[in-house]
Amino acid sequence: MSGIEVRNLTKRYGSLTAVDDLSFTVRPGAITAFLGPNGAGKTTTMRMMIDHVAPTCGSVTIGGRRYRDIPRPTTVVGAVFDAASFHPQHSAKDHLSIYAAMGRYPSGRVDDLLGLLGLAGAAGRRTGGFSTGMRQRLNLATALLGNPRVLLLDEPSNGLDPQGMAWLRSFLRDLADEGRTILVSSHVLSEVQQIADDVVVIGQGRLLTAASFRELSGTTQDVLVRTPDATELHPILSRQAQRVDATGPQGLRVRGLDPAQIGDLATAHGLRIHGLATEHRSLEDLFLDLTGERTDA
Repeated sequence: MSGIEVRNLTKRYGSLTAVDDLSFTVRPGAITAFLGPNGAGKTTTMRMMIDHVAPTCGSVTIGGRRYRDIPRPTTVVGAVFDAASFHPQHSAKDHLSIYAAMGRYPSGRVDDLLGLLGLAGAAGRRTGGFSTGMRQRLNLATALLGNPRVLLLDEPSNGLDPQGMAWLRSFLRDLADEGRTILVSSHVLSEVQQIADDVVVIGQGRLLTAASFRELSGTTQDVLVRTPDATELHPILSRQAQRVDATGPQGLRVRGLDPAQIGDLATAHGLRIHGLATEHRSLEDLFLDLTGERTDA
C-alpha cells in the first residue's frame, strides 16, 4: 500500500524556516486535504515528497521508500503543481504522447486519458489556447499516464467552473475508492469539505492539526443556549467547554460540550435552560480558528 509518511520534515532557506519539524501520514484509499495560509509551506512540503526540493532534515517515504529509491517513480506517484508545464505550440495529444514515450507507457494510454479527462474533443488543439481549467485537466492527465497509486495535487480546482469542480470531486472520489492515496492542497475550502476524508492543516511550516474529517466534525459544531440565567451559567460552562461566548442577555454559544452535557451542568446548579440548538461550523471556520487568519484579518 502506497501511503505517505512525513517524519520531522524541515526545510530552511538561510535564516528562513519554510517547513518546521513536520510529521503526518497520508493514508491509501482516502482524500487528504492539505490546508494552510499562503506561505505556510504546503507547496514546499509537497515538492520535498518527490525530491524537487531537498529537505534540510527529516524524511518522506511513499510506500516505505524514498521517492529517489522507487524504480520508475512516475508509475507510483503522479504530481500536479501548476497549470503551465507544457509547450504552448503542442496539441494536447502531442503533449501526452511525448510524456508517454519518455515514460515508456503504451500509446493507447494517451487516447484513454484524453477521454477520461474530457479532452477528447480538444486533442488536436494547441495548448496555448487552453483555458486554465483545460490546462488543469491536461496536467492531471499527464500525472496519470503511469497509472500511479499516489497523487499529489496542488490547487487542482484553480480555474474550474462549478461544473468542472463537480466533475473533479467525482473523479477524485472514484480514484480514492480504487485505493489510491490522494493529497490535495486547496484554498477552496467549501469544495474541500465536500470531498476530504482526512485533513492536515499547517501554519508557518508547523503542524496545527491532522485528523479524519469525521473526528474534526466533533469540533466543528457549537451549541446555542437560550437561558435567563446566562450570567450564572457562563462561568460554569467555561470550566469544561473549549469556548463560551455571550450572544445576548439570554444567550450563549458553547463549543466543546454537547447539549446533554450542558443540560446536566445547568440542572446540577439549579439553573434554567429554555432552548438548546446545535449549529454546525464549516471547515472554513475551523481553518480560520486554527491558523489565526480571522484575527489577522
